[in-house]
Amino acid sequence: MKTYLIFSLTLALSAPLGAQSVADTAAPSIPLPYREIPAYPDSFTAANVVARMVDGLGFRFYWATEGLRPEDLAFRPTPEARTSEETIDHILGLSVIVVNAVKHQPNVRTGEETSPLSFDEKRKMTLNNLKEASDLLRQPGARLEDDTIVFVNGEKTSEFPFWNMLNGPIADALWHVGQVVSFRRSSGNPFNSRVSVFSGKVRE
Repeated sequence: MKTYLIFSLTLALSAPLGAQSVADTAAPSIPLPYREIPAYPDSFTAANVVARMVDGLGFRFYWATEGLRPEDLAFRPTPEARTSEETIDHILGLSVIVVNAVKHQPNVRTGEETSPLSFDEKRKMTLNNLKEASDLLRQPGARLEDDTIVFVNGEKTSEFPFWNMLNGPIADALWHVGQVVSFRRSSGNPFNSRVSVFSGKVRE
């Protein structure tokens, strides 16, 4: 297991979910981000390029998880493998690492990768984490050299440059989104064929 995988859900589990759910029932629901990829920036910068990578991840995750049934979430290809829902837990943890880096917040080790949240809550949180990270990366003056990855494990703190984000959490999350797509096909609920990951849109 990669070292950073066990640092993940502290931020995700810190919000008062009960209070949020009451508010959500009283207010109109806000559509989840990444049904389509947002418009690309007018210029190329290092931060804009990474933001676009995060947008691509968000779009793929949205459609990989859209319409999953309980039997899809419980599917695992072998007894030793993660289920689809356990894989989604892991992607949630990776999204926390991504947004923490651009918010300059540490990842505190919890020792757990399984989230007690419902699937809908985990999906929403993952998409919102990615959207927040992308929005911050597109802010004027965003500097990747300032967006270090920090892990806190008791008295020990480890810090890594943003380079590790590219080959680490972002690439890893894309890898695992592909697993969710493969697993749902195996459980009889394939990825929507109208979704174009090239254009970032849904063909009508």
